[in-house]
Amino acid sequence: MTQFQIIRRKYQTLKGSLNERSRRIWAVTEAQSLGYGGASLVARATGISRSTIIRGAREVQSKAVISENRVRRQGAGRKNATAIDPTLCSALEQLVDPLSRGDPESPLRWTCKSTRQLATELAKNGHAGSDWLIRQLLYTLGYSLQANRKTKEGTRHPDRDTQFRYINALMVRQLKLGQPGISVDTKKKELVGNFKNNGQQWRPRGDPQKVRVHDFIDPSKGKAIPYGVYDLAQNRGWVSVGIDHDTASFAVNTILRWWKEMGSKGYRQAKSLLIVADSGGSNGSRVRLWKWELQRLSDATRLTVHVCHLPPGTSKWNKIEHRLFSFISKNWRGQPLLTHATIVKLIAGTRTSTGLKVRCILDRRRYPKKVHISNEQVATIRLKLDSFHGDWNYTIQPHKS
Repeated sequence: MTQFQIIRRKYQTLKGSLNERSRRIWAVTEAQSLGYGGASLVARATGISRSTIIRGAREVQSKAVISENRVRRQGAGRKNATAIDPTLCSALEQLVDPLSRGDPESPLRWTCKSTRQLATELAKNGHAGSDWLIRQLLYTLGYSLQANRKTKEGTRHPDRDTQFRYINALMVRQLKLGQPGISVDTKKKELVGNFKNNGQQWRPRGDPQKVRVHDFIDPSKGKAIPYGVYDLAQNRGWVSVGIDHDTASFAVNTILRWWKEMGSKGYRQAKSLLIVADSGGSNGSRVRLWKWELQRLSDATRLTVHVCHLPPGTSKWNKIEHRLFSFISKNWRGQPLLTHATIVKLIAGTRTSTGLKVRCILDRRRYPKKVHISNEQVATIRLKLDSFHGDWNYTIQPHKS
């Protein structure tokens, strides 16, 4: 239950036994207990005006005024706006939600519906009310200011769930055999420099970290492109921070670095590698360069590489997002990513209570874009498509030496 709901329930319970002054004093005590912003919250929850609460605060400081026994007689004072205009609330709801409650051609349908605009439009229709009154009525009607929430996916592929079960079955078998299985992806690109980084961190009161107002790239520092490898069996992560372009060459080179530095030491008897990746981006299922570079990876490691792509529109279900990238974001929240070295240290410092450990390096190599892979080169790839969705699931075997 929110603080707003708690105060509202308290008021509904007490208001029948409170007179004008005691109601005002009660509101003051509630507001003071909440601290900064308390008066506004109590005003919204109870309908008592903020000016009344402020006047009550002055009375609390003046015992002579509080000791007076005179109170306004029952029913005295200015009538509520909704009592004077019983249709005010319904008219307001028609403006706020025109598609379900009002006119689909409402003039406010395509505009930002601020309380001031709502009050102006109501006045045009013969309903008097200040923008502050409109705000109070909206809270009373169950409205609040809310941002968009990402919950809707695109068109659902008919084989989406089957592909997830297929990936899961392959991964379970791979891990039972003691063979490596990894999840890979590119984390969001970051601007390097004294820019705002979402989140909060503990600092001395009144001393926030000062950052640049505008997020324009600093040419002298550029950007950071973190590409990650997450080892599902060992709960270990590897991240290469690139400085050039997010290409398939960069992605596969990161996997190769992970194998040389971590993977080969943890799986000394490995004969195969299962990679789970998104369907798009640098490791997309249709990217020729991705398959070409995987062939080079297979030849260099002598591993049979099996690749499974997540169905389109389901990248948020990639294991690396929840088991590695989310913790990296938590670890550096509220801290400006001043240099590439700062980014590497923050990523490498990521830890969890379940034992996650991360290694991170800075990859200064250049990875040119739009590298063309010819049909002749594609023909040399030892590619075998799976019987189920070969466009998503395939195996690349090393060339015989």
